[in-house]
Amino acid sequence: MPKVVYKSSLDLANLPIDAKTWHRLDDLVAVFFDLKSSTNLEKGRRPASTASIYDAGVGGVVKILEAFSADFVDIQGDGGFGLFWGDTRFERAMCAGISIRTFSTDFTQKLEKKWPDAPSTGFKVGIASGPILVKRVGLPRHLDLQEPVWAGRPVNYAAKAAQQTDPDYLLVTGSVWDQIENNDFLAFSCGCSGGQPDSATPVLLWEERILDKIPDDERFGQALKSGWCPSHGDEFCNAILAGETKREGLTEAALHGRNLLGSGSMEKLEATKRRRMDRIALDTEFMAERARQLRALIDELGR
Repeated sequence: MPKVVYKSSLDLANLPIDAKTWHRLDDLVAVFFDLKSSTNLEKGRRPASTASIYDAGVGGVVKILEAFSADFVDIQGDGGFGLFWGDTRFERAMCAGISIRTFSTDFTQKLEKKWPDAPSTGFKVGIASGPILVKRVGLPRHLDLQEPVWAGRPVNYAAKAAQQTDPDYLLVTGSVWDQIENNDFLAFSCGCSGGQPDSATPVLLWEERILDKIPDDERFGQALKSGWCPSHGDEFCNAILAGETKREGLTEAALHGRNLLGSGSMEKLEATKRRRMDRIALDTEFMAERARQLRALIDELGR
């Protein structure tokens, strides 16, 4: 049986490659992106034109993930994923996901202006979270032939969420919504109309979505149709990254609408309860295992 080492953070450079040792994180957030109809973008274009689309599209998304300090990025052709761990993982991941959603709209508009007959495209985005096992596989002493393997649900479920949406919507799984639902900067609009400041009342931005490709309680997800507002996007993004969660001026109707999300049926209520109980059990498991490992280290140093 391989050895499993419980970690509060990961040092990818020091992941084992030849030892039967896996590192385990209690929670990781995966942001998966996929370029819609990418194979059709090549039809009728010169290779240089196709390459420019990939450079601008996938390259732009990678810059976004880097800007929000993704801890790991993997590109897989016309898509890929960014992974986030640590204390601000949900804030950084959500800001990155919404930024990709916003960038996708601008990217698509520029493509349509340059090539009016091009197929409809854009980036589909899914976000999931959960525990993960990781180790490097490949050939020892050949760094270019080594890659980390991420064993667990986050990357898989984020990919499944992206598969069943379109570029107009960003989808998150149940556990992600559990972590962000009480953040007023993520849940409600700024009050602008069409990106122009006015006196509109902030409204709820999310709607329930069943993620059919996901088999467990994570399938009770939520969908976001909006990107960042041109007037308030920077302000809201910075507030989220700074850990702010509460805003003034939200109506009782808007707050009540948020409370109803995820609780529209007994099945959804029970799923939310199970997810939260699983989170508590997982936290307890990790605390106990980390304490055991610390005691073992102290005993070893004492000898």
